[in-house]
Amino acid sequence: MLDPVPGPTAARPRHPSEGAPVERLVLDPTGRNRDAETAELFERGPATPVDLLGVRAWAVADPELLEELLKDPRVSKDGLQHWPDFAEVVPTWPLAIWVAARNMFTAHGAEHRRLRRLVGTAFSVRRINAMTEQVEQLTGTLLDDLAAKPPGTPVDLREHLAYRLPIQVVARLLGLPDSLTDSFRTTVDRVFDTTRTTDEAVANMTTFYAMLDELIATKRREPADDMTSLLIAARDTGDGEGAAEGAEGAEGSDGSGRSGRADAAAGASALTEEELRDTLLLVVSAGYETTVNLIDNAIAALLTHPEQLALVRSGKVGWGDVVEEALRRDAPVAHLPLRFAVEDIELPGGVVLRKGDPILASYAAAGRHPSRYGEDGAVFDVTRPVKEHLAFGHGPHFCLGAPLARLEGATALRMLFERFPDLALAPDADLRPVESLISNGHRELPVLLHGVR
Repeated sequence: MLDPVPGPTAARPRHPSEGAPVERLVLDPTGRNRDAETAELFERGPATPVDLLGVRAWAVADPELLEELLKDPRVSKDGLQHWPDFAEVVPTWPLAIWVAARNMFTAHGAEHRRLRRLVGTAFSVRRINAMTEQVEQLTGTLLDDLAAKPPGTPVDLREHLAYRLPIQVVARLLGLPDSLTDSFRTTVDRVFDTTRTTDEAVANMTTFYAMLDELIATKRREPADDMTSLLIAARDTGDGEGAAEGAEGAEGSDGSGRSGRADAAAGASALTEEELRDTLLLVVSAGYETTVNLIDNAIAALLTHPEQLALVRSGKVGWGDVVEEALRRDAPVAHLPLRFAVEDIELPGGVVLRKGDPILASYAAAGRHPSRYGEDGAVFDVTRPVKEHLAFGHGPHFCLGAPLARLEGATALRMLFERFPDLALAPDADLRPVESLISNGHRELPVLLHGVR
């Protein structure tokens, strides 16, 4: 859908060589129009004005330009400091939590490094390697449950595998009690649902924060060897240096300082109570939904491209190759709100991002862009020589959980196809997209575990 951009706004498109206003692309909140939107983004060039549920932003789909902007210190994720429309937009925007939460996802410069260090140890190489056996055990149990289903009955693998493995891994990472695990899943799903009204989004976040408060209270009473207890200790002692030990290698530097956040000491390691809650919110959300989509999309791609599955079974490529190609072709996050220009930035072609302009990272389109992947970027090819992609971001905000997501994805795929070698899509499978312009997966993934008889 196209809509002309009226008079000056914070995100008004600026093409110095053209006098007429540029039409903005209105992104479909249901996700059903993604392929057409991707083609339109390619046609429009490196950056184009879009409407994101009423907010005007610059969508960047060109992977080369996106990489540069993701590591540019002139681009911030802190809307409170760098988005002039923050105070006006946040109270009425359904996606407000994506810019209003106070954690490393929305931090910039020194504060981003401080918050990232506190989380980094939970995702160190040592800890991820130590989780390999646990991920295999969890996957095996889920596959046992699948094997107990009545023969010939369609099974929804998104529900019974792609969902359940990541939420159980995150539950163990954070020390979530069983009583909260299902509730967290429901609230996270609603965070990614971009068809919900502002009132519905606010109500969901109220519920989410109540559960986070319950988790924090429980762990304060009964601390354990988990990330929640670690972060609470950093908050309550006012010193996160112990928690940050060994995390330096897990982060990049964004090369800029910042000021003005509520925390009085931007370079300190202590967490505010707000940052504690919002950091847990981030880990639950980012560590769950994206991995669900990775597993879902990879299974769907293999079942609809049997010749690619045959290459894996023949040993010509590994499960890691499948994971990377699935991440490239179907980025688990299609569009990620939001970043902001700290100062005017001139882009190729004469487009100028003005100070304060919102920027939308369009990862799904970037993963198929012909400038990097050729004209067959939409083709699923596990032998593709170009493995690089931006599904986990780039630069200082590169996803800390990427190694864990890759481990879960490769383990789930390997064990699933070993256990059910005749696995096939159900004959009447309708792979409908989830209702989101952010989350990129299917509502259901119905299969027959023992093939079509």
